[in-house]
Amino acid sequence: MFRRILCSLALAWLLAGPILAQPQEGLSVEYTQFTLPNGLNVILHEDRTVPVVHTNLWYLVGSANERPGRTGFAHLFEHLMFEGSGHVGEGEFDTLLEGVGGNNNASTSQDRTNYYISVPSNALELALFLESDRMGHLLKSISPDIVESQRDVVKNEMRQSYLNRPYGRVWLELPGLLYPSGHPYSWPVIGSMEDLSAAGFRDVTDFFRRYYVPNNASLVVAGDIDPVRTRALVEKWFSDVQPGEPVTPLGAPSVALHEVRRKTLTDKVELPLRVIAWHTPAILTPGDAEMDLVASVLTGNKNSRLYRRLVHEMQIAQQVSASQLSQRLGSVFVIQFIPRPGHTLDEVQKVIEEELELLRREPPRPQELQRTLNGLEASYLKALERTSSKADQLNAYSMYTGNPDYFEEDLARYRAIGPEDLSSAVRRFLPSDRRVELTVLPEQEDSK
Repeated sequence: MFRRILCSLALAWLLAGPILAQPQEGLSVEYTQFTLPNGLNVILHEDRTVPVVHTNLWYLVGSANERPGRTGFAHLFEHLMFEGSGHVGEGEFDTLLEGVGGNNNASTSQDRTNYYISVPSNALELALFLESDRMGHLLKSISPDIVESQRDVVKNEMRQSYLNRPYGRVWLELPGLLYPSGHPYSWPVIGSMEDLSAAGFRDVTDFFRRYYVPNNASLVVAGDIDPVRTRALVEKWFSDVQPGEPVTPLGAPSVALHEVRRKTLTDKVELPLRVIAWHTPAILTPGDAEMDLVASVLTGNKNSRLYRRLVHEMQIAQQVSASQLSQRLGSVFVIQFIPRPGHTLDEVQKVIEEELELLRREPPRPQELQRTLNGLEASYLKALERTSSKADQLNAYSMYTGNPDYFEEDLARYRAIGPEDLSSAVRRFLPSDRRVELTVLPEQEDSK
């Protein structure tokens, strides 16, 4: 499916001054864009459908910006940013928003951290005040005790979401199998228990001073707004936030596998699981869209090849999925599956190998590709019915391409793909002799 576009740290900031997007042929989202003197990129989008406003703030920092021995900081700040700031007391952030009927949340990836707020349009200024206060004054309220408290919260999250969740350890182990030690993607986004325990208060605050600055951020305000008044409010609340040192764009050498790399884990689960993973092209580069479509051809719906054959016809798989996990420094294509009771991982994998080999030899039928394209485009357009989704996508396109209104160009990537392009992509990017295979076995099965 079309994915939330991940941001690029290599993007140069747009020149200061407003830019009014001109309507284009095809899908287009109008916006106004300007840059504050402190470097904050701002995008405004007016949508009066409902009296709600969404603020969507991207910081160009994710787990890839950490370093070995000090991982987990980006995700830790996803928690610390809600603990109060210079003019907002501990616990008041959520209370103030809930008092006006608003809500908020955040997410962290390898490439960016995203903070978003939704409020009734008459409470926009509150949302802007809260975001600006934690951008400019968070460290005034952060103490070693608060850091220690949230560090324990993150450790508990790791236990609940990874260590004690069925199959959860897969996503802690997979990065180290795919990437060499020291690569920015070689550790999980949540970091490690050891690194979180070893980090000192100074380590944490230095990370914030380096990355959580206006010249390393982009703010979208979308919804029931007056762009002129909204610009004045943004300038009021963010102009006095001091910029930081320029952030050096993150880079990494290309990565390739030269063998089948296998590892087996045991877990308290009833059925085994296997994940097969390959390195694939980075987001928005040639081959990325093709691999998106390959994933949909394989498992995108009930008529897709693997789902139909494994789940419906042969009934040997409990579940199977394929996805292109697009990232800035290189993507990963993943197939994961669980066999039905009485059947084995190797039995299911044999069928998957057959279908991949078939795709290498023969392109999908034009009707099959068109059905896949129709489904992808429908999902994409449905997501854009929500202003909050448009806000996030405007930020994503701006950060990666420099053009917030990249919607039509993104769709055009997929529409230009032909059946033979998919076969070529499978041959090139999904070789049978260069990949990772990570298996999870039930503890009792392993003991036998």
